[in-house]
Order: sequence, then C-alpha cells, then structure tokens
Amino acid sequence: MAPQTANHQDPEFAIETIGLSKTYRSEKNEPPVQALKDVSLKIPRGSFFGLLGPNGAGKSTFINILAGLVKKTSGEARIWNYDIEKDMRNARLAIGIVPQELNIDPYFTPRELLDVQAGLYGVPKAERRTEEVLDAIGLADKAEAYTRSLSGGMRRRLLVGKAMVHSPPVLVLDEPSAGVDVDMRRQLWQRVRDMNRRGTTVLLTTHYLEEAQALCDTIAIIDHGNLIACQSTKDLLARLDSKEMIIRVDRDVAQIPDTLAGLKVEIRNARELIVFYPPSKIHSGEILHRVQAANLGVIDISTKEAELEEIFLSLTGNPRR
Repeated sequence: MAPQTANHQDPEFAIETIGLSKTYRSEKNEPPVQALKDVSLKIPRGSFFGLLGPNGAGKSTFINILAGLVKKTSGEARIWNYDIEKDMRNARLAIGIVPQELNIDPYFTPRELLDVQAGLYGVPKAERRTEEVLDAIGLADKAEAYTRSLSGGMRRRLLVGKAMVHSPPVLVLDEPSAGVDVDMRRQLWQRVRDMNRRGTTVLLTTHYLEEAQALCDTIAIIDHGNLIACQSTKDLLARLDSKEMIIRVDRDVAQIPDTLAGLKVEIRNARELIVFYPPSKIHSGEILHRVQAANLGVIDISTKEAELEEIFLSLTGNPRR
C-alpha cells in the first residue's frame, strides 16, 4: 500500500535530512559515540544515489534511522516529504529497505513470502502485486520453489521483492551484492536499474566502489559521522583533476623527451609513454603535439580517467575494506 497522497504532490526530494545527529549512550567506562553529526542531505526524486563511507562511518545508522530501527538524537528527516516521527506511518510506507542479511524463511516459497510481506504492510489481497513483483525480480519461474533451494543471487533479488511489495517510491539497498557472484550481481543490477528507470528512487550503500561509480548519478561520502562530500558522480570524479594518457610511439625511447618537460611522464616497455596530467590545466591535444615535436610517431593512444576509489581515499584517508 503506497503512502497516502491526497493533496500531496510528488516532492522534489525523495529523502531529506536537516542536521540529523545520533549519539549512542556510553557503555561501562566508554564515552558516548556520536555516529552522525549534523548530516544535512537531499536525495532527489528519481535519482540513483550512492551513500559511501568506511566501516563505522555512520551509513548503517543513517539507514536505520530512516527505517525506524534507530531513534535520532536531534535534527529532522523526511521520506517523500513525510516526517519520520510526525508522520511515521506514511514515512514507513514510502520506503523499502533491502538489508545486508539474508533474512528469509527457508520454508516459504517466494510467492508466499511476498504475500505475507504485503499483508504485514496492510496491503489488501485485491491490491497485492505478488505476480508483478515476482516478474520484476526475475523469479516468476521460481515462485513455488522453497527459498532454501534458491541461489544466493536469487535470494538477494527476493529481498528486493520483499522491499517492493507495498509499492514504495524509495528503495534502500544496504550492501546488496555482498557475497554474490559476478553474474548474479549483473542480474541484480539490471533489475534495480529497471526499477529506477520506472521512477523508483534508489539509495545504495556499497563497498564495491566501481559499482557505485557505474550505477549512481549522485554520490555522498560520510566519514566519522560527518558528511564530507555530496556531488554528481561526474563532478566528484573531477575533484581529483587527474588523468592518464598512454601513448605508444613508433620507436624506442631511452629518456623522456625535453618537449614533455614539466609533466609527470613514465616510460614503459621502451615504446610506451604514460603521461599523468591535470585536464583542467592542459588538454590532450597539447600533449600529443609535444610528443610529435620530439619527432616521435604516435601509433596508439588510450586514456584513463580518475576512479572513485582514488577520490574516496583522498577524502577519507581510509583503505577500502
């Protein structure tokens, strides 16, 4: 059952927090832990949004507050413009959570699980979309199989289905591809992309940074409870202002040509020059002109853009774990 929408237009932001903070009380002789510190975040409606951070950064606390599993200390949070405390019912109906853990009863079939989940959300039998959801997650042919017989990837997709039975406009995926093989990950992302194209706002947390880079149109990074970045993926990658150009030339090069002075250049395999450069200060055409000015013929060129992992490490100082 979707949230009540009478006199309630689709909002600009699917999720919005203002000064959201959470402090866990001290235990024994340990000091209190501030898991979130004044996090103000706006997740646009219809976006595929990535929330990244090292272990213990505050991502799970953020999601659990939205899900109603953790009580915030201060600040505001709204889902589909419903305050999570003042309008709890509609806020909960507006969001579907796909947890890290495979919390699936092994003795139910996918059809039974989705039907039970819809009942828990109060969706009347006549309004349940069990068959539609089974088809959307690619499990229509496994509808009557015991879930204990499903592969890990199929179980992950079933979790996505459980989160979608009440037709929420917002889907939260918490490390959904952990422990899933490459082919199953591909199938999972194909299904989620389809949902996003049909209008579902997706919030993703993952430690697979290459996935976030490929999937997300906007990325926020949180570290030690602080929001340290929130930009479009393109703009975030441009922060590093770093690019590599690999140039294969027509003869052996013993030393870096004088024409490339002032640039960071490495020689590889005698006939390959690797040029590291800031694209905001020098363009690729000038680099090629300098190579040709050294009387070197260019046989092949390839470039490598900055990767999200490099940005992540530069901002957090934490190795990927």
